[in-house]
Amino acid sequence: MISTKLAAAVCAALLLATACATPEREAQRVETAPPVVPGTTQPAATPSAGASADDDVMTSDNVKLVANLPRQAPLNGPMAWNSDLAFQGTYAYVGNFDGFSVVDIADPTQPKLVSSVSCPGQQNDVSVHGNLLILSVDETRSDETCTSKHGTKWEGLRLFDISDKKSPKYVSSVATNCGSHTHTMIPGKDGQTLYVYVSSPGPSPDSETCPSPHELIQVVEIPLQDPKSAKVVSSPDIFPDGQQGSFLHGCHDVTAFPEKNLAAAACFGDGVLLDITDPVKPVVLQQVRDTENFDIWHSATFNNDATKVIFGDELGGGGMATCDSKTPETKGANAIYDLKDGKLVRRGYFKMPREQQTTENCVAHNGSLIPVAGKDIMVQGWYQGGVSVWDFTDSDNPKEIGFFERGPDNSGSVIAGSWSAYYYNGYIYSSDIIRGLDVIEISDPLTDPAKQVKMDDFNVQTQKIY
Repeated sequence: MISTKLAAAVCAALLLATACATPEREAQRVETAPPVVPGTTQPAATPSAGASADDDVMTSDNVKLVANLPRQAPLNGPMAWNSDLAFQGTYAYVGNFDGFSVVDIADPTQPKLVSSVSCPGQQNDVSVHGNLLILSVDETRSDETCTSKHGTKWEGLRLFDISDKKSPKYVSSVATNCGSHTHTMIPGKDGQTLYVYVSSPGPSPDSETCPSPHELIQVVEIPLQDPKSAKVVSSPDIFPDGQQGSFLHGCHDVTAFPEKNLAAAACFGDGVLLDITDPVKPVVLQQVRDTENFDIWHSATFNNDATKVIFGDELGGGGMATCDSKTPETKGANAIYDLKDGKLVRRGYFKMPREQQTTENCVAHNGSLIPVAGKDIMVQGWYQGGVSVWDFTDSDNPKEIGFFERGPDNSGSVIAGSWSAYYYNGYIYSSDIIRGLDVIEISDPLTDPAKQVKMDDFNVQTQKIY
């Protein structure tokens, strides 16, 4: 989703003024947020079982909803939206525009809330490494702390110590130009350093934190023994041909595949393939564009052997109903690129096939591979389009093999539905913006082998070979 910091410019360009959050609305949200209680442990809600308390759940025959954990105070306000997910052992970490939650998923059918940390700052996309948790803040704040208000002085990364899951502790922060919309971890080869690629939209001429020009990513170095000394160590320009687009520069997401020394960057008007052998100095291998079909290059996913890259197009920035008969199947969709001899070659497109109502924001959003050897299968969130499981083993003829969705949201939220849908140790976890954390199971001959794959952790923008 596009940050509210640039919402006015983006909405004007896309004729979406009525569908996007505004800075004024964001300021109001922050001022009316619940009291800040960092590390507060909240009582666990009772998960909804089976078809859940909702009577509007729709699934394919091979998919079922096994649990739902609703948002809870202090992270359940009108614009305390759930965002991205990360996993470690038997815990899921759920980002939220007002902070993050730690959820015990030892029994996926009975997820239990362990703690909720109130720390406002959109989007609060989250990743975890050892006892370190990282949040992306793409919103100007009065300062870097969890008690900050909407302001003009700071945005970037926040770091937390999660050694005590019941009481995570704020450690430090790193200010970055134009904030951090998303971030990507790349473990250093010395085992003592963590590199983080910061993706952010810009420039914003009236902002103190987002100067022009902004055709770059930023690399933060975090010494794991001393996270407080984390700092920006480089700002590589990864656009040898300049950037496509007139109002957004920088990147939206970068996905790294450290074992392959590769990264794929989705950068609004461009897709970029990078050699990350030296994470501080990434080398551009190729820059690609799709001016006919793509509006906002939003995210990237490699297949398991890095012979393909999926780029997603977030047509309209997440606020539009683009899964309708009026929108072509190649727009607001995924493009499949084969990676041959070090070069990306575009093949087919995939878009979830069920038409949504005009009140439902729906477009390609966050997803991950389902780990099946010899197959290329992905699960993906589509906002109010729900969750789609699809097979792109044949790059020219991708097909859906399962789905989960609800009817139109009636909460009055600007956006709703599945922000992220990821497969982790036998189950699909969907971060629903309004409804909370959904736990979904797919039982299908194509995907059943994935249940034998056990992961110690999972941060979707740092891919590992399974």
